[in-house]
Amino acid sequence: MKHSPTPDTVTRSVAEWERFAASLFAAAGLAADKAASVARLLVLTDAMGRGTHGLAQCPAYLDELAGGGMSKEGEPEIVRDTGATIVWDGRYLPGLWLMEKALETAFARIEAHGVVTFAMRRSHHIGCLAALAKYATDRGCYIMLASSGPHTKFVAPFGGRQGLFSPDPFAIGFPAGASPVLFDACASLTTVSMTRTKVAAGEQFEHAWLLDSAGRPTRDPAVMEGSGNRGSLMLLGGAEAGHKGFGLALMVEALTQGLSGFGRRDAPTRWGASVFMQVIDPRAFAGPEAFEAQTAFFADQCRANAPIDPAAPVRLPGDQAARNIAMAMEQGIALPRATVAELERWAKRLQLSD
Repeated sequence: MKHSPTPDTVTRSVAEWERFAASLFAAAGLAADKAASVARLLVLTDAMGRGTHGLAQCPAYLDELAGGGMSKEGEPEIVRDTGATIVWDGRYLPGLWLMEKALETAFARIEAHGVVTFAMRRSHHIGCLAALAKYATDRGCYIMLASSGPHTKFVAPFGGRQGLFSPDPFAIGFPAGASPVLFDACASLTTVSMTRTKVAAGEQFEHAWLLDSAGRPTRDPAVMEGSGNRGSLMLLGGAEAGHKGFGLALMVEALTQGLSGFGRRDAPTRWGASVFMQVIDPRAFAGPEAFEAQTAFFADQCRANAPIDPAAPVRLPGDQAARNIAMAMEQGIALPRATVAELERWAKRLQLSD
């Protein structure tokens, strides 16, 4: 399957997009290593097919750098470090760089400890969790990630109608034969980014994935607009089984804010992420061969399961991402022309020539 060039997209190689994005962030004041890290993970996200969290995030990140919402310089503060468990204060530094640094720290310690667990407070946006998880699966490890925004109140508890918490994304990843399992979801049925995308496009959701201010299910993303009497994102499980999404949200809030020691109780006045990450090395248990023998066996059983629709066979979370990455490496990444126009406006503002 090849990209079909259209007037509405611009296609460039992975390396070209990385260089362009890194030059934007460097011109905005990030050191070369931070700029390269952020660019690398955003482009990987686009390569995986997660466009809302790829280079489309650049303008928002550059705005944050220009306005001081994202810190440009320095290192995370070590709050506690026992070797196998680490707590950082991210000081609102670029979240993608912080996570890449945390992953490298975990990989350096994993042989000695078997399991390395991070909790982080006051990180900036950490992007697509599945892209971060791929770093661990590439090393043969199992990973669990979660993130919450202590300042964000877009999701109501089950049975309520006033937003109290963030979409609370979480992800897992592990090797499973032909391609790794990369599962990335939220405690809510959709995300804030997607509602903004729908509003900008003048579109309704296909399903009633939101609640209006009275708690009634709706397809209209405009109920999330404004700061007054707005609606909320519906919990995973919907109107009938939203208690399941509520339970997942409580898990994420405890892992991210409870373990990092910073959260809603502190009433932060600015946006920032609290993060949980645990990396598990199968070598510390029954061994990587035994681990992948089990995971690959079951993954193959799932793919071979008789499909409801023969034209839509069972695929595991991560299968399509693996195919998308392979295609991106061969053919490049096609970005919407509107996204490219925003990047070019920033390049002009930062006096860069692409």
